[in-house]
Amino acid sequence: MDDVPGSVGTSASFSLRLAQTIFSCASLFFMSLGVQFYSYTAFCYLVTIMGLAIPWSFTLAIVDGYSVLVKCPIRQPGILLLVVIGDWVLSILILAAACSTASVVDLLLHADRSFCPPRVCSRYQISAAMAFLSWFSSMASSLFNLWLLPSL
Repeated sequence: MDDVPGSVGTSASFSLRLAQTIFSCASLFFMSLGVQFYSYTAFCYLVTIMGLAIPWSFTLAIVDGYSVLVKCPIRQPGILLLVVIGDWVLSILILAAACSTASVVDLLLHADRSFCPPRVCSRYQISAAMAFLSWFSSMASSLFNLWLLPSL
């Protein structure tokens, strides 16, 4: 069977996992720069989910990098099913965190009186944007692996 670009063990999957790790770290970094991010539940939720996404995507990036180096892609259905389920769950959680963060930042910016300085809110906006980019790369990787799963 031909390799599906983006499935586990390919260089495209390694790139997607690396992008997911970088965007998750950036989202966590920009959210942590805010002095009072812990005052809003949506921001705490984003920090928690990014804290889960970083080790998941970094571990799978290491697995993909090793698979590319030894030229042995992972084709066990059990392992691939675990990766697909983990990606889908994490993708849904990342999307929920990104959407809730973006909506709270929008609410804070458009309230009658300013609840956060524009400089701090812009950091929160960047954090939400990085979370959306992390979700996009996670969902793309998940779709590629799901495409490969029935053929095994």
